[in-house]
Parts: sequence; C-alpha cells; structure tokens
Amino acid sequence: MNTFFSNIKGDVFGGITAGIVALPLALAFGVSSGLGPSAGLYGAIFISFFAAIFGGTNTQISGPTAPMTAVSMVVIASIITNNNGSIEQALPAILSVFLLAGFLQIGFGVIGFGKYIRYIPYPVVSGFMTAIGVIILVTQILPAVGYYPKEDSKFVNNFEPKVEEVVFNRYLNNANDKSDILDISDYKNGVLELENLSKNMLSEEAKTLAAKEASGVIGAIKVMPLALNNINWLELLLAFFTILIIYGFKKITTKVPSTLVALIVVSAIAIGFGLDYRPIPEIPSGLPEFKTEIFTGFSLGNITPYFFTALTLALLGAIDSLLTSVVADNMTKTKHKPNKELLGQGIGNSVAALFGGIPGAGATIRTVINIKSGGKTKLSGMVSGVLLFIVLLALAPLASKIPAAVLAGILITVGIGVIDYKGLKAIPTLPKDIKIGLIKFSSEVLIMLVVLILSSLWDLVYAVGIGLVLASLLFMKKIGDITANQSLLEPIDETPWKDEANMPLNLKEEVFIKHIEGPLFFGSTAGFQLLAKQIPNTAKTVVIRMEKLTYMDQSGLYAMEDVLFELKKQNIDILMTGILKQSKLLMERIDIIPDLVPKEFIFNDFENCLLWIKEHVKNKY
Repeated sequence: MNTFFSNIKGDVFGGITAGIVALPLALAFGVSSGLGPSAGLYGAIFISFFAAIFGGTNTQISGPTAPMTAVSMVVIASIITNNNGSIEQALPAILSVFLLAGFLQIGFGVIGFGKYIRYIPYPVVSGFMTAIGVIILVTQILPAVGYYPKEDSKFVNNFEPKVEEVVFNRYLNNANDKSDILDISDYKNGVLELENLSKNMLSEEAKTLAAKEASGVIGAIKVMPLALNNINWLELLLAFFTILIIYGFKKITTKVPSTLVALIVVSAIAIGFGLDYRPIPEIPSGLPEFKTEIFTGFSLGNITPYFFTALTLALLGAIDSLLTSVVADNMTKTKHKPNKELLGQGIGNSVAALFGGIPGAGATIRTVINIKSGGKTKLSGMVSGVLLFIVLLALAPLASKIPAAVLAGILITVGIGVIDYKGLKAIPTLPKDIKIGLIKFSSEVLIMLVVLILSSLWDLVYAVGIGLVLASLLFMKKIGDITANQSLLEPIDETPWKDEANMPLNLKEEVFIKHIEGPLFFGSTAGFQLLAKQIPNTAKTVVIRMEKLTYMDQSGLYAMEDVLFELKKQNIDILMTGILKQSKLLMERIDIIPDLVPKEFIFNDFENCLLWIKEHVKNKY
C-alpha cells in the first residue's frame, strides 16, 4: 500500500496540476449553482482534501462536477423560490440538504452499498449524463450573451400583477400553518399585507417570479427570443474567445490546461483594457466561515420535501466517483475500495456543506491529469485542495474580477464534453427487442430517451427514478420471456436432456416432462401457469425437472402451487427431480411438500425417477 510520502515529487506536481485545472471549473460551477463562485471554490477545497484522506482511491481528485452541480442548481433554485427569493433565508435549508447527502454517502459506505452501484443500468446513466450536458448548454447561453432575466425590466414587469396573488396566498398558507381553520380576519390581514407592500418589495417579488420563470431548460428556451434581441456583444465576444481558446489551445499542447489559459488570457484582456464587462460575484477573502445557521436555522419541515433530492445527490455522487475510480484503476493497475471511497466522498461533502460549499464527486478529467502528472498516493488529492485554499487566501480579490461571460464559456465546453456521444452513436446499432403494433424499437434506447427528455425538461430526480423503474420492468419482462421460452412443456421425444435417453418410448403418451431453466419469479409465472392446460388427457404422470431452477420467489411459489393443484385434480402423479435447497424450503413452508407432492415422489436425480416410472407407469396408449 502506498503511503502519503512515498512519491512526494510526483504527488505534489500531480496535485498542483489537478488543482490548476480545478480552479476555473470550481468558480464556474459555483456561479452556475446560484450560490456564487466562493461556494464552488469551498466545495473544491474541502471535498478534494477530505475525500483524498478518507477515500478508497489513491489517485482520485474530487470536487464539484457537472452532474452534481446540475442537480444542486435545481435544489438551490427551488429552495430560494420558497424563501421569497432570499438566498440568506434559504441558505440553512440548502446546506442542510447538502449535508444530508453527505451523511447518506457515509451511510452507503458503512453498510457496504458500494458494490451495488455497478448495477445501475447504462442507459439510465447515459440519458442522465446527456441531459446534464443539454441543461448546462442551454442555460449558459443566457449569461454567454449577457442576458439576465431578473435585470430585464420589461420581462420583470410582466410579473408584477402576479405578485399580489403570490403574497396573498403565502400569507394565508402561513396563517393556515398556525391554525387549522381560517376566518375572515385572516383574509382581512392578508389584504392589509398587500396594502403595506412597498414598491421595492413589489419589484423584488416580481424579480423572484421572473427568475423562477426563466430557470431550467424550458425557462431558458422561453426567454431565448428576449435574450437574442438584447445581446450584449462584449459579453458574447468574451464567451466566444474563451471557447475558441479552450478548443484551439488543445491543438497546440495538452500539457498546460486550456481552460486555465482561456480564463487567464480573456480575463487579462478584459481587465487590462478596462472593458465594461460584468464580473462574477465577489469572492470573500480570508478563511471560510463555519455556517452555524445550518443548526440554528434548522427546520425538519424545510428539508423533508428534499429528502429524495438529497438521496439523488448521494447516489449520483457515488456513481460519479466510483466510475472515476474504475478509470483510475485501469490507468494505475490498482484496485480501489468502493465502500471506503463512498465514506471519503461523504465526509468531504459533509465538511464542504458545513462551510457553504456545493457538493461534488470524483472528477474524471482531474483524476486522469493527476495520474499523468505523476500522482500516485492520497497526498496528490490533498495537495490539490491545499493549492485552491492558497488561491482563496491570496488571490480572492483578483479572482473576483473574472468576467462572468468567461465562466459561461467554460461551462458551455463542459456541457459539450459531458454529453454521452458513445451512447448516442450506439442508438442505430442496438437490437430492437420491443414491438408495439408494427413498430419495433430498442428497450435500451427507450430508457435512455425517457431519462434524457424527462431530465432536460422536467425533473432530474424523478427522471432517474422513472428510468430505474422502467429499466427494471423491461429487464424483468425480458428475463420472464426468456425463462418462459426455455421452460415450455415438452413431450419426452422432443429435445430431451441427455440423461433422458433411456426413457421408454412406449410411455411417451403417459409421461410428460417439464424442464424449468432459470428463475421462477413474478416475471415468468404466466408461462409456467400454462402447464396444467397443456397436459393432454392421456397423461398420467408429469415429471417436473428442477435441477436448473436457480431461484424461486413468492410469486413463483404460488404459481407452482396452483399448477400442482390443477394437476392433482386431474389425478396426475407429480414427480420432481433435483430440487435445490432454496426452492425446497419454500415448498415445505406452505406444505406443497408433502400435501401435493409426497416425499417419496421427490428424487435427487432423474435416474432414480426413471426407475420409479418403469416400475409404476403402465403403457395404456
């Protein structure tokens, strides 16, 4: 096992290089999230440092990532809207959700959940990642052209008539929380609340509604015509040249991060020539403050609606991190510890939340750069966090002068890079295994498109949940169909198993054999239940061969009971061979054995069953 100081030179250089790459991304993700560049920087510092110490992947570099920021952005916008558009009011609830996500990741690591992450279907991950790319691309077009809906007076004025309704309903809801029954005085007080609403308050409420209307992909599309009619050409040029340098500089060399080059060059031009650009929000200098309001302003009611969002953040961070761990393993020929990695990511995200940072995960590009630059131990991830901390202390005033359009340009390239082109290119080649009417299509393409569309246009959290449910249902149907096709009732003279070669041919009308291959579960019971109806009148004995029955669930158990009961009503002898322990215990528990199948009719192998058949079954047909 590598120790912290076994590769100091390589780890320091790898950590510094990864930290340099992380800096512009951390600032950009912070601005994009809605909490400001400092939140992205704090997240990068604490997650990188603590995930490296406690994680299970020596070369992992962690910090805010595009998928985690996209989900965080939805959480932040929703909670701010519910708190009258005030970030200060919303911050305790926002950070509580992030802290909960970190705790959940720690829990995943403790209970050994890491080994199950790999079972998340690829189409769900592919659709989600492509949706993240679409969300970032579409939403960053607005700041790239210098358009901010909250600052467009014509757009904001459209929402002023709605403010009175919103404020009145909010007052009644607050009154209803205090008392189950509303009376006329509550309505009168609501009217007084409206009358006391100042012009400034009216304007702020309208801006909050405008920001909500323009949020997300659909909101950005709605205001896109306004944005294109009000282009700030300076901001657009700054974003354009940022994108141009990011892609162009890579063709010159990849040894120096092109994102950092673009950030420095375009920012230096904007600052040096005194251009009238829009800077990013100010980054507070000095040490990050511990956010005591997480505890002093804590309210269970504020975060309960966001529990599943926190769970999504935790799961997404786990998937993101462990996929990066696999990449690191392939490059370093090592083996990561998945549960320990989840523990480290959870601690990193929890500490980041306590200091106002946005959540993150293992970052693939930064990890790859770390490895290529010589990083081999956990020290490299710690160095990356320390470097960003030094930048915070020494360069915060300078970093606060970075043009917002530069970060928008950086994020546009991130969005383009996040899209899963591999999954999209595979669409025409995937097998079309589902048919509705005359149309055939691929179940995997269906899952990917459902997750992609729902994530982009509706809700990331619900989209992933629906994708997982849909993937599970289609998988169960597919397995059920395969199992049913493999375990049809067959007369003894049709494709018998090898050990059935000695079966007397003169008993083919009296004896039928049922082969069960694979699991008998709720997805395959329908085919199995046809057994009793398929038995011809000549049959006196049915042999159910269970050597290859790998698993039986409760649905399969009761389907078995129904079939055996029908056969028993027809006075048919039921013989069973090769029952595995799990299936036998279930059948004994509900008395299938011995009520429907006596113990003497159960055989360890077909050879002993055949002896019974030759002795007891008579040729009548």
